[in-house]
Amino acid sequence: MLALPLTAAVLLNATPTQMGLLTAIELLPFLLLSLPSGVWLDRVRKLPVYVGGELLVAAGAISVPAAWALGWLSMEWLYVVGFIVGTVHTVSGSAAQIVLTQVVPRDRLVEAHAKNALASSGAEVVGPGLAGFLIKLFGAPLAMLVNAVLLIGSALILRGIGVQERREPAPDADFWRDLKTGLRFCAQNRLLVTLAALMGTWQMAHYAAVTVQILFATRTLGLSEQQVGLCYMGVGLGTIVGSVYGRRISHRIGPGPCIVVGYATVGLGWAAAALTPAGPLGVAAFAFMMATFAAGAVLIFINFLALRQAVTPEPLLGRMTATMRWLTLLAAGPGALLGGWLGEHLGLRWALGFAAIVSLLLVVVAWRLPLIRSLRQLPEPDRPTDWIGLETDVRPT
Repeated sequence: MLALPLTAAVLLNATPTQMGLLTAIELLPFLLLSLPSGVWLDRVRKLPVYVGGELLVAAGAISVPAAWALGWLSMEWLYVVGFIVGTVHTVSGSAAQIVLTQVVPRDRLVEAHAKNALASSGAEVVGPGLAGFLIKLFGAPLAMLVNAVLLIGSALILRGIGVQERREPAPDADFWRDLKTGLRFCAQNRLLVTLAALMGTWQMAHYAAVTVQILFATRTLGLSEQQVGLCYMGVGLGTIVGSVYGRRISHRIGPGPCIVVGYATVGLGWAAAALTPAGPLGVAAFAFMMATFAAGAVLIFINFLALRQAVTPEPLLGRMTATMRWLTLLAAGPGALLGGWLGEHLGLRWALGFAAIVSLLLVVVAWRLPLIRSLRQLPEPDRPTDWIGLETDVRPT
């Protein structure tokens, strides 16, 4: 979360526009590769793709200190690393989401996503503080080596997961027909279309804020790298709160209303940071923003992921996941560029304020939609035979 953007912001003195471009480049693979990768993922085993992605990001992380030591490090180098990271998140990230459905019953998906978030919360509490300490001690480039070591460890752990899966594409499988099947499934499912529109708008706001938050912390609030890391520990604390209470809230009010609560929680945090003046209160507001973002994001995503997985037949999970990620991130790149432009021409607070307004408007819009407001439990998936012909023969073992 910290080493790459801090390398750009502190070591290379990146402008808000350059930070926006770095974020947009990380998102570019989603637009270019999501749809074809979904077809491919429905034909291959997911766990090896997940493991390979961890190793590729580790290689990208190693390249940053190597370039720094050789005097080659530049924003252009970080753009290339950002594109590699984005490519892995596009393909391997979709595989990771599907792996969870292979080890967890569908009626427990919300609980599984909540516990998955809780499992990562300890790292999110310790990680940013440790990152800030390492960056202050050794510099951001060398801190990337720690990322690489941890990613390699992640790959080794993932290899031990007991997922048995065999994919046998039919002899007459057709790439374009399979791709159109996935698109048609998402386009004709009213819930998926609604979720894509809401989440796409929220992602635009999210990336507008993400683009400037490091610059806001270091330049508006005057925080050191270590102080930024301590504030980012709020992400872990917020994740713990969202993970512990998210499933209970979802069970009590339903997954649809729980997503609306998540939009409100995140929007209030962005608004607090945008409106609070610099100084001790400003630092507290920034830490509050990080905590409320994490808590709200957990409430949003444990339900969003569970809902879209619940309505999708197993043979279509790869295409659905890739299509939904593509749709929801279409506006993320423009959001990052807009956040950078607002930060550079109007001030960094304007980008946070824009994100807050959009998120809070989504609360009103989503609550007025009966499909979301009345969504109190996970729906049942369509029958695979309604969507799958002979293009994919799925034989899980």
